[in-house]
Amino acid sequence: SGGVSRDPLPDPPPGGREVVSFDEALRFWWRLGWISFGGPAGQIAIMHRELVERFRWISERRFLHALNYCMVLPGPEAQQLATYIGWLMHGTRGGIAAGALFVLPSLFILVALSWVYVRFGAVPAVAAFLNGVKPAVVAIVLAAAWRIGSRTLRHPLLWAIAAAALLALAMASVPFPLVIGGAALAGIIGGKLAPDAFRGAGHAPGGAPPEASVIDDDSATPSHARFSARRLALVIAVFLGIWGGAIGLLAAAFGWQGDFTRMAWFFTKSALVTFGGAYAVLPYVLQGAVEENGWLTAAQMIDGLALGETTPGPLIMVVAFVGFLGGWTKEVLGGDALLAAAIAGACVATFFTFLPSFLFILAGGPLVEGTRGELRLTAPLTAITAAVVGVIVNLAGYFAWHVFWPESTVAAPFSGHFNAASVLIALAATAALVSGRAGVIAVIAACGVAGLGLWVAGYGAM
Repeated sequence: SGGVSRDPLPDPPPGGREVVSFDEALRFWWRLGWISFGGPAGQIAIMHRELVERFRWISERRFLHALNYCMVLPGPEAQQLATYIGWLMHGTRGGIAAGALFVLPSLFILVALSWVYVRFGAVPAVAAFLNGVKPAVVAIVLAAAWRIGSRTLRHPLLWAIAAAALLALAMASVPFPLVIGGAALAGIIGGKLAPDAFRGAGHAPGGAPPEASVIDDDSATPSHARFSARRLALVIAVFLGIWGGAIGLLAAAFGWQGDFTRMAWFFTKSALVTFGGAYAVLPYVLQGAVEENGWLTAAQMIDGLALGETTPGPLIMVVAFVGFLGGWTKEVLGGDALLAAAIAGACVATFFTFLPSFLFILAGGPLVEGTRGELRLTAPLTAITAAVVGVIVNLAGYFAWHVFWPESTVAAPFSGHFNAASVLIALAATAALVSGRAGVIAVIAACGVAGLGLWVAGYGAM
């Protein structure tokens, strides 16, 4: 989820293509899962470069049509876009393979990093490095707000929606789903009263490919991508069966109040309100995972976000870290099986977070393919994105409070020492990210080294 990878994928074969074999696509999706750094923008840019410009598996227009749909959905749009293109090429098995392989490498890496974190995070030198990373996370979130806001807030009405979302969360503690729902309603109304204010900015990553694509603008819709009410009902029934069966097994094994069962229910809900990317839903995850269930602390959540930023795949994969810490902290399988419980927690969190994304694509894809050229949801999407700017600024404030006043509490919000060194690191990191002079991974590494340097110099309280 850091800077865009430059790792090369295999060169496409010369000449035109009529079909792409499933094995060939499978190899591509597997490699993509290991190099999909850069957050949603970077991941979408990689897919556009490889699938549209280089391999020519799908045309520019078809790619953007799929992307517009994924931008409307809750959940990680880059992973859903991979699922959509995989489904369009090879049906259900293609969509499942593309979506799963987009996530699995990140899960493997995060489980390994999470184990290192819980085993060695208390070592003074490691703790000092992580203390330097914490202000970098504040900077990363602020830079995300700047990046989204500079692209989205092009009208006073959109600024007003962003400010309203910030105040609703920071001052009135309005639940996150209500903020998103209110923004969508404002977009629907505003789209009719002031349509120019709510026109989407567009998402074209580059120019049109020079040659025909396997799935071209005028290619016939594949049979599996044509709408069928019977197929839609079957997909929904299968999804509900998988979801209900999985959560039922957890309830039978651990009880309805068991931590794994509560994780399954909680991350299903979080998946349905993840509008606007991972940064937007993190306040909801914070509230549920930290304050309500005690699976980890706010400081650990900040560390987890930093780990998530350094791995490929969607940033929402931070839920794997949350599940890992929850299984470990709560000793769900007993004190002698901490690692097994932690790995199981990471898998539960990941499974229930991403399962709805497959439903949205496999059930909604045929409807979307039948409506190419229609963008009726642009106005509510634009309003939601504007609200997300306010949500992310609120998240940055929450993180900054915990990092700059590490001893503060809700009862005494600014008690304890003020960490001026963290403020300076955060300001430098924010400037580097906003200016584009450094990528996320480089900033995290530099801030960690700064924290280590302060510890060596005797500033152990940082």
